[in-house]
Parts: sequence; C-alpha cells; structure tokens
Amino acid sequence: MGRLGRLTHKYKYSVLAVWVAAIVFFAIFAFKLPSVLSGNGFEYDGEYKQTRNILEKDFGQPESTIILLFEKKHEVPNEKWHSYIEDTFTRLEKYKPASGLISPFETEGMVKGNYAYGVITFDRDAGSLADEIRELEPFLENQKGLSVKMTGEPIIVKDLNEASQKDLARAEMIGLPIALVILVLAFGGLVAASVPLIIGIVSILMTMGIVYFFSHTTNLSIFILNIVPMIGLALSIDFALLIINRYKEELETKSVSESIEVTVATAGRSIVFSALCVFIGLSALLFIQIDIFQNVALGGMIVVFVSALCAITFLPAFLSILGLRINKFTVIKSRGDRKSGWHKFAKTVMKHPVLMMLASLLILLVGLIPVKDMELTIPGTNSLPKNYESRAAYETFRKEFQPEGKRDYQTVTVVLESEGSMAEKKNLHAASNAIAKIMDSKLVDSVETLFTAAGVSNGKEYAGAKVLLGADPGRLAQLQQLEEHFLKGDKMLVKVYLKTGEHSDKAREWVRDWAEKDYGIKAYFGGSIKFEQENFDEIYEKAPYGLILIIVSTFIILMAAFRSVLIPIKAIIMNMLSLGATFGIVVYIFQEGHFGADPADIALILPVFVFSLVFGLSMDYEVFLISRIQEYYMETGDNSKATILGLTTTSKIITSAAAIMIVVTGAFAFTGVMPVKQLGVGIAIAIFIDATLIRMVLVPSLMKLLGDWNWWFFGKSRKKKHIGGKA
Repeated sequence: MGRLGRLTHKYKYSVLAVWVAAIVFFAIFAFKLPSVLSGNGFEYDGEYKQTRNILEKDFGQPESTIILLFEKKHEVPNEKWHSYIEDTFTRLEKYKPASGLISPFETEGMVKGNYAYGVITFDRDAGSLADEIRELEPFLENQKGLSVKMTGEPIIVKDLNEASQKDLARAEMIGLPIALVILVLAFGGLVAASVPLIIGIVSILMTMGIVYFFSHTTNLSIFILNIVPMIGLALSIDFALLIINRYKEELETKSVSESIEVTVATAGRSIVFSALCVFIGLSALLFIQIDIFQNVALGGMIVVFVSALCAITFLPAFLSILGLRINKFTVIKSRGDRKSGWHKFAKTVMKHPVLMMLASLLILLVGLIPVKDMELTIPGTNSLPKNYESRAAYETFRKEFQPEGKRDYQTVTVVLESEGSMAEKKNLHAASNAIAKIMDSKLVDSVETLFTAAGVSNGKEYAGAKVLLGADPGRLAQLQQLEEHFLKGDKMLVKVYLKTGEHSDKAREWVRDWAEKDYGIKAYFGGSIKFEQENFDEIYEKAPYGLILIIVSTFIILMAAFRSVLIPIKAIIMNMLSLGATFGIVVYIFQEGHFGADPADIALILPVFVFSLVFGLSMDYEVFLISRIQEYYMETGDNSKATILGLTTTSKIITSAAAIMIVVTGAFAFTGVMPVKQLGVGIAIAIFIDATLIRMVLVPSLMKLLGDWNWWFFGKSRKKKHIGGKA
C-alpha cells in the first residue's frame, strides 16, 4: 500500500487523466440508467411464473393490463356518462400499442353506481410500458362531472419509478448540504470539506454508468436508483474522510509525498479491509435468486469497489496536487486531541468499563423487544404515497368492484392439466375429484369452476347435462361458452377463494402445502399468494447461507487484519446485537405507527438489505478504530493507553462519518416510497447505534476488560514482539 501511495503521487497527473476520462465516459450512460429500469424487482423462476405463462399462452390472458376507472358525479345523467365512456373507447381504437380493449358495457359487473371500469390489455411486461403509458394519456379526457383515471400494475410501476427518482432528488437536496456542514465541522476548512463530496459524486456516476451495461443481460429494478446513491455517497464520503483526516495529520510533520505514502499505507489499508467486509456482505445477497436482491448485490458491490478504488488512487492523486492547499479557507481551528472532549470521554469509558458495558447492553436488549412482532410483506400498491392517483384509483376499484364478502379473501388460481382433452368424460371426472379434494380444506370458502358456473356438482353430472341438453341449442351454446372460458385443450382453469385474508401466513402455508399434494392429475398453482409464498420461501431458505458467508468471511478478514482471535468475535457479536435493536426500533416506528408514521408492515427486503449492508458498513468503524488502537499498541505495548489514544484520535472522524451516513440515508425518511423510507431510516438507526453505543462505548469497555487478551493470536504475544516498535 505504501508503494501504491508513492506511485500515485509520482504519476498523479496520469492517474487523474485516466479517472477523468472514465468519469466522462460512464457519466453519459449513468444518465440513461433510469430509462432501462422496471418493476419492483420481485421476479422469481418458480411455479407462479410457470402458471402465469400457461394462463397467457393457453387461456389468452394478457401479459399486463391497464384499468381505466370511470367516475361520474351524482348530478350527471347516465346517458351523458355512457356516451362519455363510449367516446373514450372509440378514440382508444386508434391506440396502437394495445393488444385488446374491453369496454365496461361488454361484460356484466363492470358498471356499478357512479363507477365503471374498462381494461386495456398488452402483450408486454408491465415494467416496459412507460412510453406506451405516456402515449395513452392524450386519449383520456376529463369533462365536467366526469373523469377517468388509470391504474393497474403498469401504471403503478411507472409511478414507483418516477417517485423513486423524485425521492432521490429530494434526499440529495436534504442530505448533501447537511453533509457539507458536518464535513466543515470535521475538517475546519472549506477545501477539505468539499473533496469528500466530489469523491461521492464521482463514485455514484461511475457506478450508475457501469450498472447501465448490465441492463442488457439483467432485469434491473427501479429501486437501484435509490440503493446505489444511498450506499455510494455514504461509503465514499466515509472513505474520503479517513484518507483526508490521516493526510492532514501527517502533513503536520511530513512532506506532501511522505504524507501521501503514509496515508495510503495506513488509512488506505483500513479502507481495503473495510471495503472487503462491505463487498462480501452485499455479495451474500447473490444467494437469493430474486431480481431485486441480485440487483442490490450487483449495484452495491460495484459501488463499493469503485468507492474504494477511488479512495486509494483518485483521491491521493488529487491530494498530491492540492498539497498544503488542503488547509485553505480554514473556518474552524482544531484543538489538540489530548485537550478535546473526546479524550475526556475516552478516559471516562476506560475508567468505568463494567458500568458502560452493562448500560450499553441494557439499551440494546430493550431495542430488541419489538422484533418478535415483525410482520413482513412484499411491496405493492401501498408502497406509493397516498396522493398518487394510481394508488387512490386502485383502492377505489377494489372497494367498488370486488365482492364485499370476498374483498379480503385470498384468490388462488389453479390450472389442472390432463392427458388428452380435458373435455373427455374421464378427465372431467379426474378434475372434479381434484377440486373436491381442494374443497375439503377448512380454509377454502368456495371455488369457481366450469362445474359451479354450469350449476352442477362434478364432472359426471356435467357430462350428463351435456347429453340431456342435446335438444336445447340455447342451453348447449351457454355450456360451450363456459367451456371456452374454463377449458383450453388439456387444461382447466379453477379459482379458489381462501378465508385467510390477503398477505397472511396461513394463505402462504396453504398454497405451499396444497401445491405439493397428489391430485391424480397435474395441478399448477398461481395467484398473488403463490407469488408471495415463493419469494418468502426463497429468502428464508437462502438467507442463512448469506449469513454464514458474512460471519465467516468477516471473522477471517478481521483476524487477518488485526492478527487477533477475540477482536473479530467481539465485532460479530456486537454487530448482531446492534442490528437486532435496529430492527426492533424500525418495527416500533413503522409497524406500530409511532413518531407520526402511518402503521405499515415492514418491507420484506428490509431485514436482508440492512443486515447485509450495515454488517459490512459497521466494520468500517471497527477497522478505523481498531487499526488506530493497534498502531498505538504496537508502539507502546500498553493496551489501555492504546485504546484511549485510538479512541481519542478516531472518535471525531468516526462520529463525523456516521453523522454523514445518517444524514444521507436518513434523508430518505422524507421520501414517499415506503420500502425506501423504511430502508433509509433502518440504515440510519443502525449506523447511529453502531457509531455511538458500539464503537464509542462497548468496544473500548471490552478492550479495557480483556486487556492484552485482545491481541492473543494462537499463543503469540503481540505485546512482547512490538514493545517499543514504531508502527
């Protein structure tokens, strides 16, 4: 690392030239990234997707649909309303992207009171219709007392995309100015304070440009717009803080070239280990084969790599050119570490280690309590702010057009497949036996099948009814229409209504268990609850592998970094406690509805993302603090003195870095997309706990209590080896 520092200083102009060229190149594609993002990212290759493909291919169900919700005021005559709807659909006949149009007057039940709805179908994925939606808007006109609103998955996906971009801009407007103020307080000068922001912007632009190229082979979620800047800005500013702080410190006694070399050799080494911890933490998400987790792993790993590379090459080269001018425009003069409040605080913690340790543990354990009540859900329509028209229209549609008694029931779509035509008597009999088996479940309220629609009990009665009605052409034609809807070749469509409510654990258990049963005929299960069940199962089954990877790799990395066994063990245990308390506080705020938050279930992505990200990020502070303590310990051989000096010299930089990360991520609390809001607040809380209770209190307390045992490494004494040695 020292050699890298020397080379970076020597070839500083060449290094900067390469970086500038790369920044310009990738920035061009960074601005194109929003145009290739789509969907909420919860795509998984399972039975749900298989069933969905059957419904589209065999039963002609569209790949996506837009719902047009028509509404009239009470005083508007029905004739005028009907004419308004008919005129709208007449205009829509010229709308080329649609694969089909269904007017409210074509099917019974699509007009109710002052509301009606029509459907526009598409043969394309909902997430790829942003341009088509904009093209649709001119075809829809509101009149006095008459209105039409768009909703459905394509509209909600588009609105989530736009809301995410607005949220990002809003968060940056809140976070960046405050971050600049914190940097000025940390460094005392305007030049030194502005450099980390430059590094943050460079890292984000580079990453988003690189991620763009993955859009050709990977489905990228709209949430990547929030995740990459959130991680990139916070992490790159953290790294820049460490480098600049050490550089300014070394400049007091060394030349610019020597300062760069020492800075990269010490702070740069810490950054490499820190970045490795974060990188592996995010790579753990790759175990989960769901698009959004793959996306965050991809974007996060790239931004970690770019931020670290930027910190140990671009930044030292930039500082080499700045030289002593890094201290220009000083507005706050720094006091010596030994005279600072941090020194007094460090001595207080070391003086009362048992009391400090017990107080910290008590606070963390209290924070853990609400975790047991955590309710997880997949983000949907309620992720949008309430003021979005598509959300309000969808809620109105559900209220007005879903049967009141079954509005809260869970619908499961089942496709039965036979050998040969399903219309054959033996296959109808086998299908009715399968349906009867499903009906035996206590959680099933009712089913909607060919048999129930025809008013018969089973396949045998249906076959008999067809024979008896041979002389009744009208009734026979009705049965044929029903068959066209429910039967397609060797397949039969069945809808099952569960008395479980939406998004319930019981519904997920039911669809998992019943999809595995033997019906004597092939059965494919689908519907939104099957979609949820597969996503939940994938996360619950694969997340432990990621957890093991994070814990084992973190232990090995920290053990290699500090040549210690106890330090990585302590770090892992403290991180687990810290994150557990974080999840408890998030449940208290969002799920229980405190501090002005509307009660809402916790987004399924939050625990996995926060754990994978923060477990690595918090190691930044562990590495920053312990690295400095280790330097002093190798110099003095006195564990207590080394801990006080390490805490004194790093406390300001750790709290500044944490404050910036809290501001950058916490700014998303003021955004509208609920999963992003929860994620931002969750990360901010986790970082606050980690930088205060853990790094400033619990770590030094345990360092004091364990003494020289902190540095035990399979029987080797670091103290004897390094007393009197200069780090």
